[in-house]
Amino acid sequence: MHLRINADNIEWPKIRQIAEELEKGGILIYPTDTVYGLGCDIKNQKAVERICKLRGLNPKTANLSFICKDIGQIANYTKPISNELFKVLKKNLPGPFTFILPANNSVPKLFKNKKKTVGVRIPDHPIPLAIVEALGRPILTTSLRSEDEILEYFSDPADIYEDYKHQVDVFVNSGFGGNMASTVVDCSNGEVAIIREGMGELVS
Repeated sequence: MHLRINADNIEWPKIRQIAEELEKGGILIYPTDTVYGLGCDIKNQKAVERICKLRGLNPKTANLSFICKDIGQIANYTKPISNELFKVLKKNLPGPFTFILPANNSVPKLFKNKKKTVGVRIPDHPIPLAIVEALGRPILTTSLRSEDEILEYFSDPADIYEDYKHQVDVFVNSGFGGNMASTVVDCSNGEVAIIREGMGELVS
């Protein structure tokens, strides 16, 4: 399914159609404020495993992240955080950041690594936030990497569709994407440490 959605004019019937596919275990490609991503319902283990296979990841060891609609939803999946850390999240989200936080028991096992942490995002892009809203829970996010020697990530929707049209259930085309991933910030021990530089400048 190839859906064109304008980020400036969200078409909710299409968003609900996407959520229905995710409910059935579908996987999708969708835009974010950084690069196009692969996603699925975080509660559907088979869909998560499909994405890991597509990306060549071991689901037992991969550092998987998911997209939440707001900080309140993040709190449903993480252990309580300090007021200082909450302020950092509030200053930088929505935005091009992945925050690694201590996971609680609501996080599916596939998403927890050995440190019992999870990566969470609230992208500054209305389409993934609308999908999460319609689904009622977070979606997996992993960057769509290109085999191109120069470009690390896909940005042209035509190229993405040509390469992945037979491998995913839904492709959400919202025009050209970026080619720089999110900045990854490890907050799992209460401190704030950037472990991968990407888009955005962290405000502390």
